Amino acid sequence: MNDVDVIIVGGGIGGLACGLALALAGQQVRVLERSSEFAEVGAGLQMAPNATRILRHWGLLEKVTEAGVSPRRLVFRDAVDGSVLTSAPLGAEFTARYQAPYVVIHRSDLLTILFEACRDAGVDLVPDCAVTDVAVLPDHVEAATSAGPQRAAAAVAADGLRSALRRKFSDDEPICSGYVAYRGAFPVAQLDRQLESGQLEEVVVYLGAGRHLVQYPLRRGEIFNTVAVFSSPAFGRGEQEWGGPEELDEAFGGSCEAVVRGLRSLWRDRRWPMFDRLPMDRWVDGRLALTGDAAHPMLQYLAQGACQAIEDAQCLAAEAEKAAGDWPAALARYAQIRFPRTARVQQTARLWGDIWHVDGVSRLMRNELFRARADADFSRADWLYGI
Repeated sequence: MNDVDVIIVGGGIGGLACGLALALAGQQVRVLERSSEFAEVGAGLQMAPNATRILRHWGLLEKVTEAGVSPRRLVFRDAVDGSVLTSAPLGAEFTARYQAPYVVIHRSDLLTILFEACRDAGVDLVPDCAVTDVAVLPDHVEAATSAGPQRAAAAVAADGLRSALRRKFSDDEPICSGYVAYRGAFPVAQLDRQLESGQLEEVVVYLGAGRHLVQYPLRRGEIFNTVAVFSSPAFGRGEQEWGGPEELDEAFGGSCEAVVRGLRSLWRDRRWPMFDRLPMDRWVDGRLALTGDAAHPMLQYLAQGACQAIEDAQCLAAEAEKAAGDWPAALARYAQIRFPRTARVQQTARLWGDIWHVDGVSRLMRNELFRARADADFSRADWLYGI
């Protein structure tokens, strides 16, 4: 007798999204989290319409919008001179086009909303439970955990970039981009400068050679979020210690005053090296499937990591409902549907990062192309945000 229909390994945003979607589709779900609590480390997330449409379907969009900010526009600027390259209004026309808004939210706020929704939907949420293996048998799976063996009809690995269960599918390793991110999220009242009114209504990206800086408000405009990303020369030289604060300051040398001010709003005692993996089309082994970063980790340039995990969850739940208990068929169909899309997002994110970070003549060409774009032209985003 199975303990539940589905065991989900990992209680981050992807794991909880998957747990909620499956529970709403009528499945009995247990989420196993190795840490002592369900928590997220980091700062802001951008939720594009392809994700917020699903959050609405789950009945969570109002809570997400209340906890976050609906920015007025997305702005790209040159990091050297600060000039506007292009912008995209994110108001009524954008929302009508994609039938959902663009929202920025603190990672921990989104996780809390998903956690509470899972709890209310009857998902069994188990902290302090590390999964060491999942055995796939003809009619069920058995998970070996720190709390003892657990049995279910199927299992989903949502254990992130360094997924232990992905090793059952591939011996590949995360690929380091050589870029590192510094983040900061501070109450607006604590900043050492007065923000202009527009800064609390926009997502702004400053593009520079081997570097970029992103800023936007969080928590109803009460917090200001900053992310600085740069290519580490020490990594390029093969040094074990790389991406330190001194490299941060050196990388952003020659930037405009707005970027220099932004660097003062970062946590300097922690940093996040940026990794992804190459697309892999084998996500399913009978009754075990990968999801989120375990299946398709991607670089951050399209702001789609969490969005694609939410898409995974909705697709998997829909296929499980259609298959009516035939888990191998449901999981196989889920992977068949999701792989081409996530592979495109992974590859496009890499390309987008290259475009952001060019220098010299390439920078001049990029800037001219960006400036030639009409602000209301969303045609190149349709494939990603969906219409």
